[in-house]
Amino acid sequence: MIQRRTHLAVAAVLAAGVAGVGVSAAAEAAPERGGHHATAVIRDTGGTAVGRLTISHAGYGKARVSVTVKGLAPGFHGFHIHTTGVCDPAAVDPATGKVTPFFTAGGHFDLGKGSHGGHSGDLPPLLAGGDGTGTASVVTDRFRVSHLTDGDGSAVIVHALPDNLAHIPERYSPAGPDEATLKTGDAGGRVACGVIR
Repeated sequence: MIQRRTHLAVAAVLAAGVAGVGVSAAAEAAPERGGHHATAVIRDTGGTAVGRLTISHAGYGKARVSVTVKGLAPGFHGFHIHTTGVCDPAAVDPATGKVTPFFTAGGHFDLGKGSHGGHSGDLPPLLAGGDGTGTASVVTDRFRVSHLTDGDGSAVIVHALPDNLAHIPERYSPAGPDEATLKTGDAGGRVACGVIR
């Protein structure tokens, strides 16, 4: 009888432990309280959906950024959060008077005053495989979801070229990185954009 009670007690403790792990895992996977998660459908200049972005609470003041893309040119692409939630493929840059797709998304999102590579919205370059598809996930403490959903919103941009993150060692250029490199990492034009909602 005593042995049976001991087995029942051990089983109850194990069951409680397993249940606790299940709740903990579910809580960790759940979005931040108050619905602090956001998504974006990423579209090319023709309006075709080429990807999806998800940003969710990752705990401890961090955000998890996950993206899936298709139909991109194979290779690395600059990948950034931009300041304004407007993705106009026919936007005109007032400084040049030329059509500059997704110019309306503004510059790189930044909570500080750094240069490229240190902007809050600078993300690791996105790699598209030979078939044009790619996926990536990163956890960052540079912003939270609530920072991206202010009055004018924000957008995610996929650029045409690789992003060097403004890393130009002096042995390559004694003058260091130029203004364009410090601004965008020489990532080229904006080929796709998604409003973060």
